[in-house]
Amino acid sequence: MAQQTELKVPERRKLNTAPTVFGDKVFFRVASAAANFSIVLVGLILAFLVWQSLPALQSQGIDFIFGSNWDSAAEKPVFQIGPMLWGSFLISLLGVSLAVPMAIAIAYFIEFMANKFVGRVVTTLIDLLAALPSVVLGLWGFAVFTPIASGWAESLHQTFGWFPLFASDGQGFLASPFIAGWIVAIMIVPIIASISREIFSQIDRDLINAAKGLGGGEFSIFRRVILPTASGGVVGGVLLGLGRALGETVAIFYVLNLVFEINWYEILQQKGGSIASNILSRFGEAGPAEISALMASGLVLFVLTLFINSIAAVIVAKAQPWRKN
Repeated sequence: MAQQTELKVPERRKLNTAPTVFGDKVFFRVASAAANFSIVLVGLILAFLVWQSLPALQSQGIDFIFGSNWDSAAEKPVFQIGPMLWGSFLISLLGVSLAVPMAIAIAYFIEFMANKFVGRVVTTLIDLLAALPSVVLGLWGFAVFTPIASGWAESLHQTFGWFPLFASDGQGFLASPFIAGWIVAIMIVPIIASISREIFSQIDRDLINAAKGLGGGEFSIFRRVILPTASGGVVGGVLLGLGRALGETVAIFYVLNLVFEINWYEILQQKGGSIASNILSRFGEAGPAEISALMASGLVLFVLTLFINSIAAVIVAKAQPWRKN
C-alpha cells in the first residue's frame, strides 16, 4: 500500500515594498526627507505669517477682510483689504476665463492633431513660457502688450459699452483689470495646458476610435467624449492655475492702476488692485503696524491659495485613479 504524501500548502509570500539595494535606500530616504521638509517648510511659513499678523488681526478684527479703507497715517491706523481681496478674485477669474480656452486648444493640438516633432516643439515652447520670470512678463506687458490690449478694450467699449461689464468713464483704457487679466492668462496657460495634455494622453484611444466609427466628427468627439472623460483633470488644472493667478505680484503691479476702491465688475476702468500688488507697493515704506497688516494680507492670500491648490490636487488625483496602483 503506497504511502500517501501530505501536500504542504506553501506560505503566502509577502511583497517587499521597501528598497533593498543600498543605492535605492539612500535615494528613498533622501526623497522622503525632501518631501517631509517641504511640508515642514509650509508649516513654518504659515506659523511665521500668523505670528507676524496677530497685532493687525487683533486690532482690526473681521473688518480687516471685509472693510474698504487703508490709512496708515491716521491716529488709529485702519487696515482693511476688501478692495484688494475682491480685485484678486476679479483679475484671477478674468485670467482663468481667457486662459482655459487657449490651454485646452493647445493641449488638444499637441495630443490629437500635431505629429510628434511639432508636438515636442510646441511643448518646449509652452514649458519655456512657464519658466519666464514674472518681472519679464510684467515689463513686456507694460511696454509691448498694454498699447495693444488698450485698443482691444476700446473696441469692446465701443461695441458692447451698453453692457455694464464693458462700461467706461472715457478717461482711457490703460492700467485696467482687463489688461491685468490678459497678463495673468498668459502666465497660467502653461499650467493648465500641461495638466490637460497629460489627462488627454491617458484617454483610451479605443473609445475615440469607436466614436469615429459611429460617424462622430472631430468637434463632436471632443465635446461628447474627450472633454467629459477628462473634465476632472482639466478642472484640477484650472484650479491650480487659479491658485497661481491669485498670488501673482510683479506682473500685475506693472500693468494695473492700484486704486483702493472696490471695482465690482467694470473691467475696462482704470482702477483695481490685488493683495499681492498692494503688498509690493507698500512694503518698502511701511512702519511696524503696517508691516503687520501686510503680513496679515499675505496670510489671507496664503491660506486661500493653499485651499484652492488642495482642492485641485484632490480633483486631479480622482481624475487619474491609475496613479494609485
